[in-house]
Order: sequence, then C-alpha cells, then structure tokens
Amino acid sequence: MAAAAPFVATAFDGVASAATGGDDISPANLELVTLTEDRAVITWYTGYTGSDDGLGRMVPAPADGEVRWGTHPGRLTRVATGLSSHTPYHYVELTGLEPGRTYYYQATSHGKPVPPTAFTLIKGNAVGTSDYGLDGTGPYSFTTPQPPPGRFLFSIALCNDLHMGETQAGLVGGQPQYIGIQQEPGLPPYPEVMLESLVQDVTALGADYLLAAGDISAEAVPLDLSQAHKLLGRFGAYRDDYFVTRGNHDRAHLGDPYAHCRAGQWQGNDCFADRFFPAQLDRTYFTRTLNGLRVIGIDTYDKPGNGGDSGALSPDQMAWFRDQLHRDQDRPTIVFGHHPLVVQDSAFPITAGNSLDATQAATILGDYARMPGLFLHHAGHTHRNKRTISPLAPRVTQQEVAAAKEYPGGFSLLRLYTGGYALNFYKSRSELARRWSERSRMEILGYWPQFALGASVADRNSVVRHDLSGLRPHHRGHHTSHGHGGKQHMSA
Repeated sequence: MAAAAPFVATAFDGVASAATGGDDISPANLELVTLTEDRAVITWYTGYTGSDDGLGRMVPAPADGEVRWGTHPGRLTRVATGLSSHTPYHYVELTGLEPGRTYYYQATSHGKPVPPTAFTLIKGNAVGTSDYGLDGTGPYSFTTPQPPPGRFLFSIALCNDLHMGETQAGLVGGQPQYIGIQQEPGLPPYPEVMLESLVQDVTALGADYLLAAGDISAEAVPLDLSQAHKLLGRFGAYRDDYFVTRGNHDRAHLGDPYAHCRAGQWQGNDCFADRFFPAQLDRTYFTRTLNGLRVIGIDTYDKPGNGGDSGALSPDQMAWFRDQLHRDQDRPTIVFGHHPLVVQDSAFPITAGNSLDATQAATILGDYARMPGLFLHHAGHTHRNKRTISPLAPRVTQQEVAAAKEYPGGFSLLRLYTGGYALNFYKSRSELARRWSERSRMEILGYWPQFALGASVADRNSVVRHDLSGLRPHHRGHHTSHGHGGKQHMSA
C-alpha cells in the first residue's frame, strides 16, 4: 500500500483543532451507494470548515441536508431529505424512480453543494453512472437499470468481514504512518455496532437468508465468536436462515484463550469449528439447497498458516468441491467463501495473500466454465466492492463485498427473479453505524475510500439475466417485509 499511496505528513495529536470561520460548516464525501430500478441511496458528511478531528478530517458538524432531483438538470423539482434532519452523517433515499430513466441530482447542506468523494489514485466515479457534472459542482447523473425479468422469488443478504472483537481498524504491518483507528470513547465496540445495524437493515429489506463469508471474528476468541453467533441469531436460525464460512482470521490458534476448544486439523485449537460446525468434525464446508437454489459454502483457509498468506482448500475439500460442481451442472448455484479467486484493478499492490492459491483458482475457474447453472461467487477478504468477470468463466459474476465492520460498512442484497438477479450494496444505516463508517473512512491516511467503495457504481450494483425459473418462491416466516420484490422498503 505504501508503494501506491504517497506519504502524507499529518500531525495526529488526538486533539481536534477548534472549528474556524465562525463555526462555518462544509459538506464532503458525496457518494451514490445504492442504485436499483426504483430507488437510489446517497450519502455524505458535514464538518466544521478548516477543523481537524485528529484523524485528518473535519470535526463532525450537524447540519441540514437535502437532495433535489429530476429528469432534467435544469429542473430539479423533487426534494428528498434524510434519515436524520440534523446530523453530520447524511443518508438520503430517493424513491419512486422509473426503470431505465436518467436522473440528475444535487445534494446540499448548509446552503452548499456537496462535492464527491475524490478519486486521485484510481480512475472512477463515486456519484454517478456518467461523468455529467464532475467538471464542476454538479448536478450529477445516474441512469436506473431495468429490473431482472420475470417474477420475484426471494432475496439473500451477502456479507463478510465482521471481525468481532477487533479494536483498531486500518492497521498495516510495517507502516507506522498508517495509524489504527479506534472507536470513540464511551461508544459500543464498532464490530457490534456495525453487525447490529446490518441485521436490522437486512431484516427491514426483507432478506430471506443471510450468508456471511468469513472473518466472523478478529482472532477466533470464543467470546467473540459467541457474540457474532448471538447477533446473527437476531436474523434467524443458524443453518436455516443464516450460514457462515471460515476466513483466515477464524483459523485455529494457539494460546490460553483457545485451550478449551477442540484440536485444529492443521494447528492450535479450532474455536471457530466448535462454535459453527460442532457436529461436522473437521468438515467446515457444506452444500445446502434453498428453494431450489444450490448454495455451496467453502472454507478458503483449510490449511496451516498464520493468516497472512494466500487462501487454499485442503486436498480433501478440493476433491469434494469439484465433485459438487460436476453434479447437476444446470442447477442454479452460488458459491460463497472468504478469499476471492482473483483480485484485479486495485489501487494498492496485489499480493498472494489477497486471494486463493493461484493454481487452485485456475482449476476452479475451469470447472465454473463447464457449469451453466453457476452464476455467482461471493467473496470477502479484500474489504472492497468489486465486480469481476473472468474470461475463463464469463457466465459467473465474481463479487467481492466490502467489509461489514468498517467504511463503507454494509452488505449486498441479492434479489432473485425467474429471469435473472440484481445485486445491490447498502451501507448499514443506524446513526452509530454511519458515525463509525465516516470515522473509519480515514484508514490509510484517508485513501481507503478509493479502494473500498468501488471504482464505479457498477462495482456495487448490477443486474444480470440468467434462467432461474427452476427456483421456488420463499414462504416467508419471521421476515415479513419483502424488500424490492414485494414492493415494501425501508422508509427514508
């Protein structure tokens, strides 16, 4: 990361400087986060002009906020306001949009237009699906997609990198200028804040299932794994409503905190397996059928190691996985696991530790190419939103989803229809979640958004045609709100 990001000399004395200019307020960090066929979510931040909170950003300043929007840049006649009327952490949802139409919008706070999150290390666009308005102060523009064809079936929340038990975000080994960011004194631990909000939000959106793709914990401490299990349990029943896989942070460990857990297959004591796979001995991977959809969960750190090297499947798991892929190849199928198969287009250097073992990844992609039913591979680990289509398996979307525990802090909602699917990223939206998300955006000296948000709106929002007519609608139980499929949504 140091090779890509220029060194920025900033005095971090932990004390916010006084607000200047008569407590003048400035908005910043405009982002078009979510874009579906009928709604858009827009976020930004307001702070005291010229101030420094000790992390290199403005001191948070509560302010008004609104978005004026319409179908012509000169006639922004509709107005939307946010979740909170007076906040530094603005979250505005535009509703009633029409599929396939181009819209223009202008966000303002304290009478000032909000500038976009700046991309200086990468070529990208944080605020629209076109470059309209980027050469000035807006308005900015987006075009809504067409919905997937056919009838809505059910939806699945995709998340990863919960890191329960973590106390500092953004640490980079060997780089002292990259300070770790901690939660504000007196507030709850940020992994709990973010997971609590995530569960509330996916429930309100009507998700029928939830998949958590690894790094459930910071270091697999039993208490942290139990807390993750408890908070995820607010969504529903484990292995009926929600499912998890192992990440490198969830590997077996040595030491007193782990002494009462069963012996790990490769090293140490495996508390993750005790908590989430108690009846499966050493098998921490699985397949499950949900309303006709085959879901394959893989353990991408089924190996010895310290967590910093590349992921890999054990020989036994690799044989099992390939056997699963070769069966019933036309059945609609998704795979989820922690490490991506490939990592491309990063603002920071890409190392072997970013992804799965290259030889295994090539073999898996070859198998994917022969599976007409497989349409999605969900991964975490990189803590970013990135959509990749490999020429080796062009029918399969490989979707990296940003970390749940830090900026941009959220999840993706997969909506399945008989003729295809939509995949949309949402920031977790409670007041404390938005507060921590904006604080943690200052990781890597403030360069973190250029990696984590996604270089384009399409990296976090996409629609794909695929024959899913063999799936069955979900018979809803405790999840009573139907999200976009049932035309009920979280209110703005």
